[in-house]
Amino acid sequence: MLRIHFTGQDMARTTLADEPDPMWEVLLSLHQLQGRDGMTHYGTWRERARRLLPRSATGLLQLAPPRGYSPDFLTPAELSTSFDSALERVMSTSRTRLRQELELLETRRPPTTWTRDLASGRADAVRGLGQALRSYHQHAIAPYWASIRALVRADHQQQVGHLSGAGVEQLLGRLHPSVRWNAPVLEIAGFADRDVYLDGRGLRLQPAVFCWLTPTKLHDPELPPVLVYPVQHAPGTLRRITTESRSQPLAALLGTTRAAALEAIAGGCTTTVLAERCEISLAGASRQAGILRDAGLITTRRAGQSVQHDLTLLGKAVLTGGLLQGVN
Repeated sequence: MLRIHFTGQDMARTTLADEPDPMWEVLLSLHQLQGRDGMTHYGTWRERARRLLPRSATGLLQLAPPRGYSPDFLTPAELSTSFDSALERVMSTSRTRLRQELELLETRRPPTTWTRDLASGRADAVRGLGQALRSYHQHAIAPYWASIRALVRADHQQQVGHLSGAGVEQLLGRLHPSVRWNAPVLEIAGFADRDVYLDGRGLRLQPAVFCWLTPTKLHDPELPPVLVYPVQHAPGTLRRITTESRSQPLAALLGTTRAAALEAIAGGCTTTVLAERCEISLAGASRQAGILRDAGLITTRRAGQSVQHDLTLLGKAVLTGGLLQGVN
């Protein structure tokens, strides 16, 4: 059992994320990709992700075994709600930390040439890590991002109801069936016997859609404390963007193709990926992106040989229906 020890200062510094963390969803989905658990929840996603897994992303499976240790540098302790900012944190990992965490991984599974090169900090291996993460995210996570965000936000609203009614202690006690609040200690089943002392640092509670059955955390106790817990969701609620599932009100406002383009860009994507998701030509994707950019709904920047598109705050507000709320 994992026991997390709180002080009064820790209680005051405990936070509940209201947005999904892109890198935690990437890591935990890699675990799901290699397993068979949660067939009713992840089976359709898993079949599609396995079938379309880019060759450039296969190396990530070496870093994220379905059971046991995965390097902490893959999931930066600081919350980043945008994939690009999260990826920048991963890519800024020091050589010393890369070596230490990958050496720890090697004690649990045989290294590959790529993981050895990554551990030594070779520039081409580090670039390959960034390319692999971006490619995997674009194909396995970004198409589902609107659904992931909706599930995390719904969980947040439910948890905040507990928080406003009885405070942090009630929130901690109701977080998940495997979690029990035994003041001043949070007890979590499913872990090896271990004590973690927050010592005034507080705790970030991070809901995750791809977290399955039991919560998880960073391995290194010296890093800012994060507890990732499963979002409770019904089978079939994890959906990718398809022609049938596009928002009708948004389509009525922008037109079907343009609404689909805005939804497809929600997790960030290149023009090529945008064309694939919307099932339109490359020229058509570029044209739709240009219209959305001129309207202030997206930004566009050069990323190596590709062009990367991301939503602006206005674009997010239009997509989520929060435009009026943001103005008030």
